[in-house]
Amino acid sequence: MANVLVTGGAGFVGAHVCKALARAGHRPIAFDNLSRGQRTAVKSGPLEVSDVLDRAALTDALRRHKIEAVMHLAGLTVVHESVAEPARYYVNNVAGTIDVLAAMADAQVKSIVLSSSCTVYDDQASGALNEAASLAPASPYALSKLMIEGVTADAAAAHGFSWLALRYFNAAGADPDGELSEADVLKVRLIPNLLRAAARGGAPFRIQGDDYPTRDGTCIRDLVHVSDLAAAHVAALDRIASLPKVINLGSGRGYSVRETLDAVARVTGKSIATEVAPRRPGDVAVRIADATLATTALGWSPRRASIDDIVADAWASRRWDND
Repeated sequence: MANVLVTGGAGFVGAHVCKALARAGHRPIAFDNLSRGQRTAVKSGPLEVSDVLDRAALTDALRRHKIEAVMHLAGLTVVHESVAEPARYYVNNVAGTIDVLAAMADAQVKSIVLSSSCTVYDDQASGALNEAASLAPASPYALSKLMIEGVTADAAAAHGFSWLALRYFNAAGADPDGELSEADVLKVRLIPNLLRAAARGGAPFRIQGDDYPTRDGTCIRDLVHVSDLAAAHVAALDRIASLPKVINLGSGRGYSVRETLDAVARVTGKSIATEVAPRRPGDVAVRIADATLATTALGWSPRRASIDDIVADAWASRRWDND
């Protein structure tokens, strides 16, 4: 059993990571400022309410809980928001990571798994993207993720850390047990927004851009179930020292916005009116993973890769009645 500090442990992915760690016999400690995470999502261990920009609080939590590894998921994650507020993203994501790494050095914690992102890859790259694909972050959010990989590599070299960056493609779905769901506080994520539209009717769902160079003109994303993402973190924990430094987590299949809308209609049995709106700043046309390395190095592959399974778990977890 390991004591694991999960920064952002009250957030969507973080809460599922905590549950997966606990199920595997580890002791997760969530560290979250609750600005976008939910206290009620922390069900698998204690919660430390603080901010990753508070190095003293981090160091204290690492020492007090006798932490052996950190899973660093705290940070801001909305691409178009980062375009409007770049400095805020660099402070929270990059400076916050620097504080986590400094606290680890202070407390002599030697292992860290990073939440990184497929947005670091070049928008012009074609086909499924492996870890050697060209890098060209198209937003401040994406650049912040590439920067935290760099500062972690430097800290690891200086302090003897073992580290791994997991480049998520698009986290989706919800805990199949129904214990955890996605709060989506800012109401910016595709599947929760489609489920709200299905549950309530009313105003048409806004498709933000239908002129992308894709099969139906809408963005295509590789959706990976959040419980599968969480399982990958657990798989990484015991052998982090021997793993490659960067691993993609995705299903290897992309779904367009319109295809996702059709899946929501199938699962919920409800029709959804739509209207086309302008593109959002920072969005790219296609993101699909080549996750071969995750299979060969981690022994991981998604178990709930069907879009209908992903949508059904999200729908069942909330029912979307009172959000």
